[in-house]
Amino acid sequence: MTANPPRTNPDGERSKSSLTTPQDVGNLSKKIIANVEEAIVGKRKQLILSLVTWFSGGHVLLEDVPGVAKTMLARALARSVGCRFKRVQCTPDLLPSDVTGTSIFNQKTGEFEFRSGPVFTQILLADEINRATPRTQASLLEAMAESRVTADGVTHTLEAPFVVIATQNPVDHEGTFPLPEAQLDRFMMKFSLGYPSMEEELRMLELMQHQHPVETLQPVATAEQIRAAQKVIREIHVDPRVRQYLLQIVAETRQHSDIALGGSPRATIALFRCAQAMAAVLGRSYVLPDDIKKIVGPVMNHRVIIRPESRLRKVTAEKVIEEIVGEIAVPTITPSSTQPL
Repeated sequence: MTANPPRTNPDGERSKSSLTTPQDVGNLSKKIIANVEEAIVGKRKQLILSLVTWFSGGHVLLEDVPGVAKTMLARALARSVGCRFKRVQCTPDLLPSDVTGTSIFNQKTGEFEFRSGPVFTQILLADEINRATPRTQASLLEAMAESRVTADGVTHTLEAPFVVIATQNPVDHEGTFPLPEAQLDRFMMKFSLGYPSMEEELRMLELMQHQHPVETLQPVATAEQIRAAQKVIREIHVDPRVRQYLLQIVAETRQHSDIALGGSPRATIALFRCAQAMAAVLGRSYVLPDDIKKIVGPVMNHRVIIRPESRLRKVTAEKVIEEIVGEIAVPTITPSSTQPL
């Protein structure tokens, strides 16, 4: 049985919205990464993790110091795929209605009209989310979990693909409200960008001599292609031995002596989806154990709670996750076993 041929336009060229195989997703990822790297220098790993999260239908939490291109990364991704982008600067006086929207009385019609907030977009940057109050932070929960918003008793569906890229500063804790574990768990990945090397920073100065390169980026993909990629991800084959390997990692976090609270079933699902997406981004139709190793840190580090006595010994979630992964036997996957029956 042969696959259906890709759709073509009248000129015989392949339709831009036709995305049916992991190879298509891999090619799309390469185009987006190459385009973003016209403006963002030296962040290939973080770009890949961002795309993996997006293709998996999840959200990203960037924890890093100010000025390392967190906002620029979100803007560059939005411009590269032609998606709508909005930014919310979180402050203690930011209200939930400032994020979701509010109803305003129209004197001409005599009725209330809903004015949508910045959450009604496709890429939302919540800058310094830990400066918003818990009530405002919670206003994003429904949008992140179900891609919809309920305001004044009416539920509004958000347009796919929808992703929240939130940032927080790990240095300054004055006037901040740390995200509770329940909300941290809603972020599929948490990672940092880090400082660039001297060579990368020199390149950055060259790019920014006349204007910011983000302003010149043109779309190389469409929102429809992102939605198609998200569907392709679900079809990536995961061998039973790879599933067992994944489950063993999560199970060990629930039994480790240094961990008070291990990964939840949501963490298992996130690890599974991200492994599928990583395989597709690399152009493969099946998941390898190495795909899990690449994403296990960003997916799991923020989902486990280290015991207080272990924190006193300078034990971190990153070290514990690395230790767990290093102790679990990696299954051997042969080319013949990567194909579904």
